Amino acid sequence: MQAESLAVPDAVAAEVTVRLLDAADLARWDVYVNAHPDASFFHRAGWKRVIEDAFGHRTHFLLAERGGDVVGVLPLAEIKSRLFGHSLGSLPFCAYGGILADHDAAYRALDAAAQALATQLGVGALEYRNQIAQNAHWPTKDLYVTFRKAIEPEVEANMNAIPRKQRAMVRKGIKAGLTGEIDADTTRFFAAYSASVHRLGTPVFSRKFFRLLKDEFGDDCEVLTITLDGKVIASVMSFYFREEVLPYYGGGVDAARAVAGNDFMYWDLMRRACERGLKVFDFGRSKRGTGSFDFKKNWGFEPTPLYYEYFLVADSEVPDINPLNPKYRLFIQAWKKMPLAIANVIGPHIVKNLG
Repeated sequence: MQAESLAVPDAVAAEVTVRLLDAADLARWDVYVNAHPDASFFHRAGWKRVIEDAFGHRTHFLLAERGGDVVGVLPLAEIKSRLFGHSLGSLPFCAYGGILADHDAAYRALDAAAQALATQLGVGALEYRNQIAQNAHWPTKDLYVTFRKAIEPEVEANMNAIPRKQRAMVRKGIKAGLTGEIDADTTRFFAAYSASVHRLGTPVFSRKFFRLLKDEFGDDCEVLTITLDGKVIASVMSFYFREEVLPYYGGGVDAARAVAGNDFMYWDLMRRACERGLKVFDFGRSKRGTGSFDFKKNWGFEPTPLYYEYFLVADSEVPDINPLNPKYRLFIQAWKKMPLAIANVIGPHIVKNLG
């Protein structure tokens, strides 16, 4: 898309201009993100290509400049679905998002441009996925939390930091003879992940989505696969950003439970991160009241609220598209009974609109 200036209030525009990201500015965007203290992996410019190519959604990556320098960024993507509505957010399919800015003028310029764009597009709502509350007067969704913890400098110290019952599960996997291997592609990962989400009654992403992630982010997107006697037990796709590791998509086959495959998988990832000298293990977001929430608590991680804030345009209330919504209960039960091969074909056409 050709770069295009966006409307901002006159008082702000005197200092800051906001325009759509141009292909020539991808490197400048990422340099800015890598240096910003509040940035996350999900602010990287590569998500523009991934979301467009994997899902066919329009993206609107906003770049704020002053005097030729980048002073703020806001990655946005638009989802338009007959079933699930019309939305604009930073950023669908990502745990974190929202505005990055050097100062208040840049923040206000990006915020004003995003609200104007949301109104122009006629979306139901504009969503920011913030780690810190930014818009106290906006309605929020008190549903998600994140789990982050410092990685100890010694491997054994990380093992000892795991609560006793959970540590016993990790040792069960070690005793069973599980081993971890880094994969160059996403083939084995998809087999384990798709089986896992199918058991939960959740539509799976397409194989293309995971291939694009690996292709776009390279070594910063890593697949760790756990095997037993050469057979796949579990697999996780993790993102690396600065000194952090974020296991984002993971799951195991039916046999994983008997040998504590998922428990060993996350331990093996933590061990490897420690040996690489990384500082933070980001267990990612979970919904309150779910098994994923309890699992991460069992590892000794404490939940931190995420602030998903909404500027309502056509909607009168915050969207509630998530598996905990009672109206999706029958769908989830039916999905679990569908043959896996069929679910893997149909699922990507549904999940791409959930965001």
